[in-house]
Amino acid sequence: MLCYVAEAFSSRRRPTSSSTPSSSPSSDKLTSSAQTGIIFPTITPESFTPFPIPSDTPIPNVFVETQPKNPPPVSDSGKVIPDFGKAWKAAYSKAKSRISKWTLEQKVNATTGVGWQNGLCVGNIPAIADWQGLCLEDSPLGVRFADFVTAFPTGINTAATFNRSLIRTRGEFMGAEFKAKGVHVALGPMMNLGRVAQGGRNWEGFGADPFLAGEAAYETILGMQKSGVQACAKHYINNEQEHKRTQSSSLVDDRTQHELYALPFLRSVQAGVASVMCSYNLINDTYACDNDKMLNDVLKREFGFQGYIMSDWSAQHTTESAMTGLDMTMPGDITFNSGTSYFGQNLTDYVRNGTIPESRVDDMATRILAAWYYLEQDKGYPEVSFNAFHPTDPATNQHIDVQDDHWTSSRQIGAASAVLLKNVDNALPLKKPRSIAIVGNDAGPALRGPNGFSDRGGDDGILAMGWGSGTVQFPYLISPLEAIQARSRRDNALVTWWLNNFDTRGAANAVVDNEVALVFVNADSGEGYITVDGNEGDRKNLTLWQNAENLINAVASGNNNTIVVVNSVGPAIVESWIDNPNVTAVLWAGLSGQEAGNSITDVLYGAFNPTGRLPYTIAKRLSDYSAQLVTGGRAQDILDIPYTEALNIDYRHFDAAGIEPRFEFGFGLSYTTFKYSNLQVSAIKHSDRTSADLEAAWASGKAAPLSTGSSAAIWLHRPAVQVKFTVQNTGKVPGGEIPQLYIKHPASAGEPPSILKGFTDVSLKPGQSKTVTITLSRFDLSIWDVVQQGWVRPKGTIKFSIGQSSRKFKLDGTIPL
Repeated sequence: MLCYVAEAFSSRRRPTSSSTPSSSPSSDKLTSSAQTGIIFPTITPESFTPFPIPSDTPIPNVFVETQPKNPPPVSDSGKVIPDFGKAWKAAYSKAKSRISKWTLEQKVNATTGVGWQNGLCVGNIPAIADWQGLCLEDSPLGVRFADFVTAFPTGINTAATFNRSLIRTRGEFMGAEFKAKGVHVALGPMMNLGRVAQGGRNWEGFGADPFLAGEAAYETILGMQKSGVQACAKHYINNEQEHKRTQSSSLVDDRTQHELYALPFLRSVQAGVASVMCSYNLINDTYACDNDKMLNDVLKREFGFQGYIMSDWSAQHTTESAMTGLDMTMPGDITFNSGTSYFGQNLTDYVRNGTIPESRVDDMATRILAAWYYLEQDKGYPEVSFNAFHPTDPATNQHIDVQDDHWTSSRQIGAASAVLLKNVDNALPLKKPRSIAIVGNDAGPALRGPNGFSDRGGDDGILAMGWGSGTVQFPYLISPLEAIQARSRRDNALVTWWLNNFDTRGAANAVVDNEVALVFVNADSGEGYITVDGNEGDRKNLTLWQNAENLINAVASGNNNTIVVVNSVGPAIVESWIDNPNVTAVLWAGLSGQEAGNSITDVLYGAFNPTGRLPYTIAKRLSDYSAQLVTGGRAQDILDIPYTEALNIDYRHFDAAGIEPRFEFGFGLSYTTFKYSNLQVSAIKHSDRTSADLEAAWASGKAAPLSTGSSAAIWLHRPAVQVKFTVQNTGKVPGGEIPQLYIKHPASAGEPPSILKGFTDVSLKPGQSKTVTITLSRFDLSIWDVVQQGWVRPKGTIKFSIGQSSRKFKLDGTIPL
């Protein structure tokens, strides 16, 4: 923990403050659209003491001592909480022993990247003495800038499965590929929320709900680190749009920060994540990587994070950030190829002149090496076998094939993430159609091949990932045209196609007299350093791309069995064609990676009964969303982004404001039907009494005392309520259902009408019934009290509903706590 005096000053000559900036802006600031200045930290050190490792006592079958390589099975998620404390303590001991032999300069080197393009990976920590250093590499869906790797389905598709087992497996397979290529730190998962529907990088993350994003992050990290690679939770925090991301200040109140945007990072810490990346933007006028409140007080103190915090690439702004919580600067230079660094010699000088205690540098280096030991990367870890910046250099590229059979998981996730939105008279699955017309540029292969655009910065052919640093090189890419033709041969069907989106008359003529017309359309987005068709990362609007609306209506005018398949980075407005009576089915396929065509075909033909659910709301109008993209600002301006909608983003806002969406969060159809019954709810009794006083205080509306790891405390997260019910397949074909549990707080709590706090998946044969169990913790039932600075039970009766989406409920109950 810190003991120093910090002063804050503004680049616009604001009055000097006597303390570091608060995490919460004033109310007038939240409602302002004015641009403002930057608050930088300045420090007068007195001493530094590292945060202790949280000391909760292991509890058999509840809070279990865990090594990263052996996490609890997916079936125990929500029931068993991994305790990584012993593993961290052992790693810290080894790290301290090693750095005790290092000079100050060597310890500083462990915190400072070697500079842009000065190593084999996108980020590199140099070798020090007999320590090999670190390779840090993108991306959240596979190994970027490498060959013979899998292009996994995107984060948004993975979340759309609502399937913990698939999410965990994807993480494990990705982690194995990173390790086999010699990468120590995989720069993912990404868990910023889809607050803004147009947000350019939403597809990298896990959707618009903090609970879903948190659970997906948790399972992904457990899987990745089981394989031996360090995961990196990013981008911490409030980086929800690309426009002016390095010159925008997200103005977020304390309660909203805790209940929404910090939640996935808390779950990442509970998964034992090794590293966290701070983001480009400012938070309440202080840069994220300078933000003492968010880095030290929330992440390291309140969450009990034991790993290290790295900057996003060139997101560091001061050497003083070492005292506000930053442990590593990436890629090391202040700007790319500048030859200068805020750490490096500057950090060394700050220690020499007494500005920063050497004990803090010890802590920084210890955290970095501890993560290396924690993942057992000291035991025969592979050497880096590729060159991110010179992929054809024979001396530094070994072209090692790490794909294994991971394509099978990719194909399965692609199918399980496809969301069936419309299906009139069982138009799907296809039933041996004798003639098929396939329409749309999105159906076919790209003219340039799957990697023809740098960092996927273009839209041609089947869209299977967005653009930017969150991408990989496709080893291959199966288009729907290829996959459907291959499948149709079993039925001796006739297949024709029309891939020109702009010749709508030709498209309408091409589909006449065909038994079914399949129209493929898309919408793309990505990172702001690439502009595609005028979209500077963020989408300009929510329309589908390349004349899609006119194409769909033209095809529907020529064929009364038109099925639309949408490959989109996120929500899109579909009002101009969704109610067209000749559009008989809509499949929202998202961005499903290298096996996209096969995954889609599996669902179209019924080889996979769709189980995908929307991880965001599809509105009728862009203006229906509570948070809009903030644009404008001159080159030198810091742009305010007020989070005035507070807790009400996505479906929470639609529910609170009484706005009817086109398709609600959690929605998705099936080829069969399900019945819910036999609801039972009970409080879970524990034999131990280790936290009886804390639980009693919580029940009376009191928060636990502030301490290291208090938001991750076992008493708060252990199972407290068990909800059981029966799900029956009442249809004629096998299928999977995704039951969802939504908490409904009393009105006095100031919460949205319904908030997701549980989900699971169940597969059933026709007529089969299964008992489903979802557990809830006290944390799941809590709200953040800004006065007590802790998690409390709101006064009044807490209710819940179970159903098939955020609006389609089947069972209702009351929490017995």
